Amino acid sequence: MIEEELKVVVNSLPHLPGVYQFFDNSGKIIYIGKAKDLKRRVSSYFVKSNQSGKVRVLVSKIREIRHTLVDSESDALLLENSLIKKFQPRYNILLKDDKTYPWIVVTREEYPRVFITRKQGIAGWRYFGPYTAAFNLREILELFRGLYKIRTCKLPLTELTIANNSYKECLEYHLGNCLAPCVGRQSKEEYSEGISQIVSILKGNISDVVRELKLKMHNAASEMNFEAAQQFKSRLDNLSQWQTKSTVVNSSLTNLDVFFVLQESSFAIACFFRVVNGSVVQSQTFELKSNLDESREELLAFLLEEVLLRYKYLSREIVVPVHPLGEQFLGYKFLIPQKGDKKLLLDLAEKNCKEHYATKLKMLEKVDPGRRSEILLEKVRVSLNLNTAPAHIECFDNSNLQGTNPVASCVVFRDGKPSKSEYRHYNIKTVVGANDFASMQEIVFRRYQRMLAEKEPLPNLIVVDGGKGQLSAAYDVLIKLELENTIPILGLAKRLEEIFVPLDPTPLYLDKNSEALRILMHIRDEAHRFGIAFHRKKRSNNFLKSELDVIVGVGEKSRELLLKNFGTVANIKTRSIDELAGAVNKSIAKKIFSHFHK
Repeated sequence: MIEEELKVVVNSLPHLPGVYQFFDNSGKIIYIGKAKDLKRRVSSYFVKSNQSGKVRVLVSKIREIRHTLVDSESDALLLENSLIKKFQPRYNILLKDDKTYPWIVVTREEYPRVFITRKQGIAGWRYFGPYTAAFNLREILELFRGLYKIRTCKLPLTELTIANNSYKECLEYHLGNCLAPCVGRQSKEEYSEGISQIVSILKGNISDVVRELKLKMHNAASEMNFEAAQQFKSRLDNLSQWQTKSTVVNSSLTNLDVFFVLQESSFAIACFFRVVNGSVVQSQTFELKSNLDESREELLAFLLEEVLLRYKYLSREIVVPVHPLGEQFLGYKFLIPQKGDKKLLLDLAEKNCKEHYATKLKMLEKVDPGRRSEILLEKVRVSLNLNTAPAHIECFDNSNLQGTNPVASCVVFRDGKPSKSEYRHYNIKTVVGANDFASMQEIVFRRYQRMLAEKEPLPNLIVVDGGKGQLSAAYDVLIKLELENTIPILGLAKRLEEIFVPLDPTPLYLDKNSEALRILMHIRDEAHRFGIAFHRKKRSNNFLKSELDVIVGVGEKSRELLLKNFGTVANIKTRSIDELAGAVNKSIAKKIFSHFHK
């Protein structure tokens, strides 16, 4: 009944631009979207062949559809953005609010002030930012105050109040930090010129300011006004030093924007740089929450729209890792650089995203360790195309030395962490000599035959240390136990970290830096370490036994006493008869001494 009602609503939608809203059975907005053609866009949600899992869930919860018509696609963008921020619908891409990021503001007054703020919204004031590092921001402000001696007071300065002698010089004037425009010691033209240069610097037009300061310095020097020339030179030196700190790449790069999106399961980290004359004049990192399995291209389009709304424009040249979806960016030139300075900028944006993500995970580990494990295991699920996140993983490894003392190990990881109480060692019983494949079959069979018999919960993923051969051996056992469709299994080879899956001859290669691969490698290496430790212990015990067992007349109790007193066979070899007699009787001591000193 609901589906029929919704179809009627969808069929009645116009082919016009607008914003649509989906409501659930409680009357709550669960999704807001924009469209150049409302009917075509909304209809696409109900075409089942195009639906992802999360879209199907969204559609199943829709009980009402409303829409608002607008004049253009750009108006739809503005309205959609406003409604999403107001209602925070569950299934929309949500942007973490950054109201706490600081900005530099230039006020609209006769004698403008320049200061740091975390609030916006006053009409006529010019805001520059936001900046992610307040410390660097204070450095910039100190630079401006040193260069131009701008006022820090909040006095409502006008030409009338100055003419009426309403104010007196303050301490800042006497300290040399202000030129006292409040009492007419600095003209309005000179003060405004300094503000104009500050605005130019904040916009990234440093070269224009440098050119102007150099001209004034030379003019002052030619007029023998060396004190003023020195002041202009000091400003140039300070500005040059600050510009060197902020320059990232070749200064021949003019105006361009750089975007990078790092997608991590249900959320993404995005970084934005604005570059003017080779310097990064704006930078910001965003956190995006993806609720409908949006692609990286869709997330990038969302980010571009957000930056356009926030800063009122985008540079005509934009460096990106992928091309964004949507026709609204047709007038812009998108570049995916492979080398050169623009690639360096893209790499820098990527580095910022990864660093932000690593910091977020560390914080999450302290606040909510379980949530961090969920994120990491979800990455494994996505990377391996599993149905469920592998909360319970088991890994097998064989160990032998030229066929001697063959053993095997099984390690268990739960929620991404080792469960050491569940680790198991295995002595190979049915295989003679070095036969890794047969050994793998034996331990996998013993492990899961027992778990089935005892009705224990089976793992979500089995990892085998090795390539195709070891994997095929283990998979044959799962077929025998009728578990081949129950437990996913893979082989992880050491040479190139290839991942093999059953019935597929082509290995899977994950990014060497991906956390999914690192988790699998950690589990594989842990199984290897655990197996090697057991193998060494067994080999050592066998060696000790063989050395003492061949001595006629030395029984088990005597061997235990000797090892207890001297620790190793090597120590026993170096002892005299009298020393050995301190552990066992003298006749046995003589036999042992004569055996090692033939």
